[in-house]
Amino acid sequence: MNIVAEHKISGEPIDKAPKRPVRPVLWFIIIGALLTALVGGLVWFNSFRGQMIKQFFANNKPPPVAVSAAEAKSEVIPNLLTAVGELAAVHQVNVTADVNGRVTEIKFEPGAHVTAGMPLVQLFDAPEQGDLANYKAQSTVAALTLERAKQLASRQFGPQATVDQAQASYDQAQAGIAKTEALISQKLVRAPFEGDLGVRKVEVGQYLTAGTAIVSLTDLSELWANFTVTEKDSGQLKVGQVVRLRVDAYPGRVFEGKITTIEPQIASDTRNIRVQATIANPEKILKPGMFVTTTVVLPEKPAVVTVPETSVDYTLYGDSVFVITEKKEEDGKTNLSAVRTFVQTGNRVEGRVEILKGLKPGDKVVAVGQLKLQSGSAVSISTDPTPQIPAQPPRY
Repeated sequence: MNIVAEHKISGEPIDKAPKRPVRPVLWFIIIGALLTALVGGLVWFNSFRGQMIKQFFANNKPPPVAVSAAEAKSEVIPNLLTAVGELAAVHQVNVTADVNGRVTEIKFEPGAHVTAGMPLVQLFDAPEQGDLANYKAQSTVAALTLERAKQLASRQFGPQATVDQAQASYDQAQAGIAKTEALISQKLVRAPFEGDLGVRKVEVGQYLTAGTAIVSLTDLSELWANFTVTEKDSGQLKVGQVVRLRVDAYPGRVFEGKITTIEPQIASDTRNIRVQATIANPEKILKPGMFVTTTVVLPEKPAVVTVPETSVDYTLYGDSVFVITEKKEEDGKTNLSAVRTFVQTGNRVEGRVEILKGLKPGDKVVAVGQLKLQSGSAVSISTDPTPQIPAQPPRY
């Protein structure tokens, strides 16, 4: 049989090897393109979102915080040394009786002002008054006897021994008078100096022993202020320096005196030195025993930079202030910002603080409103007056 002539048989050679499928490769290509597009879209979206957020915050800055500003000044502030102490009277005593006796009369009113030598209390002195009368009589007789003896002796009618004996009798009588008058004066208690009496401590008829307190007597015209300072500060003190005092009983008032005594020895237990100042008290409103805050005015120091006390933030990390700085923007506008600056502070006087390091004269600092700020915050200067510092001490 002829193969060529066979029905439905072509003349093409038969290829028995299988062809590679096209559909899986196409799917891989499509999926890879989609993933690439997806990743590129996510990257573009994140970049676009970051730019939009940055632009949003750049165009939506918070409004400036209104604060009160103050200028750092270069000024000479008082050089003061503060200490605490108490007042004591220059003249103060508990009036007492020198001898034993019964009170027969009280001659004063409690709280009255008395002068030196004014009688206060009379003790029973009838026996002494009797002795005084006896000695006066003896003195009279002795004086007459002495006169006659002298006349006789001058005419040589009597011996000199008689004159000497009469003189001795007269002197004894005078001595008895003096002694009795001294005893009588002890029975009359008098004020030793001018001052104000306190509360009466005796009654009429009471028997007093020597040394029993009758009433206190205080001279309020002049007082002592006793206080202590440390060994380190003792070298700055001199007699005659001005001392200013404040007491709780009269807030806002300042009393002035001068240092009159500086203890020459330093206490070995506390390492402090005792200082005494004398204070005039013409109004008699200061009382012995009052607690006082003393301020010694020392020689002036060179000028220092100062700011209001409210400007300084005191923290464990250091003292700082917010310095107001100016910055010009691209549009020509000037913006103010507050930058936290750490400083070294010194003494605080009259509501101001010494700035030893960190500021220079002319710098503007935030005086009120720091609690709302962070370093670099935009600020605006408030036109409201700066509030007074609470419990600000009086100006010296």
